[in-house]
Parts: sequence; C-alpha cells; structure tokens
Amino acid sequence: MPELDFLVKRVDAVRYAAVPMLNFKLHIANTTPGNAIAGHDIANVMLQCQIQIEAQRRRYQPAELDRLGDLFGDPNHSGQGPRLLLWTHVSLLVPGFQNSVVADMPVPCSYDFNVAAVKYFDALEGGEVPLSFQFSGSIFYRDDNADLQISRIAWSKEARFALPVAVWRQMIDHYYPNINWLQLERGVFDRLSDYRRQRGLASCEQALESLLAATGEHVR
Repeated sequence: MPELDFLVKRVDAVRYAAVPMLNFKLHIANTTPGNAIAGHDIANVMLQCQIQIEAQRRRYQPAELDRLGDLFGDPNHSGQGPRLLLWTHVSLLVPGFQNSVVADMPVPCSYDFNVAAVKYFDALEGGEVPLSFQFSGSIFYRDDNADLQISRIAWSKEARFALPVAVWRQMIDHYYPNINWLQLERGVFDRLSDYRRQRGLASCEQALESLLAATGEHVR
C-alpha cells in the first residue's frame, strides 16, 4: 500500500477571495518502498487535515500573556498558561502523482472574536505561531495490474510549521482595514441602536464611544 509523507513548505495570504484566506503549500511525497519499480501511481488523495496551535511551544511577552488571559487563565497560577488549541479542519482533493506533488491547501480564516483561535492570533505582537497539522483521508492508487485500489492515510501522519504573525496580520488588514468585528446578542444590539437613535448619533461606534465616555473610560 502507498505510504505518504507530508511537509508544509510555506504560507501566503490570498489577496482575492470571498473570505479572508491563507494558502499553505503542502509537499506530499510517495515514500512507498520500491514505488518507482512496482508502480503505485497515486490517482488522487481525498485529504483531511486538522490544524492545531501548539501555543505552549512559543515564548510570550508579558503584554501578550495578559491579553491571552481570557483563553488560558492567569499564567501565574499553577497548571495554567498557553496550551494546545484547535484552529480549524480542512479538506481537499489532491490530483494524481507518482513521486511527489506540491498542493495548495487554502484555509478560510474567521475574524469572529468569539472564536478562540482569532483571540489568540490577535493577542500576539509578532514572531511565529507553532502549528501542528494532523492528516487523515483516503488514497486512491493503481496496483501492479493497474487496478484502482484504496487505502487509508495512517493517523500518525503529521507536520509542523511556524506561521509568521505578520502574514496573518497582512491578510486581516487586507480584508478588514482598521476594523474589528464585534458580535452582539440581538437584544443588546437593539438597545444600543435605540441609544444611538435617541441621541442622534450616526453609528453604533459613536454610541459605544459615548457610553465609554460616560463611564470615564478613555477612548483612543
């Protein structure tokens, strides 16, 4: 049966897409012993990938740890601090190849601050994010008689990659320049809208600035 190895080579921000997106270049190698002699041409691969943030493998500035308190708790307390964090799941169909192929793996990126991974990325000032890619799926291949066969990707197949925080920020700034998304429960939004209309304010942003000013909070 075919044996595949995976390596994430680089990542780029996709500039023209319906949603913010990063594209990872994934190198897939057919490491089946004797594949050049015995055949084992890969017809295609139905690939699934779980991407996790290995937050515990990175060093943090004090200000970053403070902003990450909502996710990981107080780092001064025993047993708390950055830990493994699920980012997303991705599926793709890899076209046929024999020895190796480089496939595009597009990853849509949310900017919803209710999503833990978004909070994590936004809290970082720079450096890199350690990622772990866990692969699974089905391999369709030709055997020695050119008959189509199927096998599963071993659950042990994984790869690591360091995602530059600058690439994430470049993507977000391209799609949402100088904007953060805030999700509100409908009742809260209705109350905010009523407040805005009653005071003749032009936007919900001005309403929030007014409310912050009323509490004595400094508005930048």
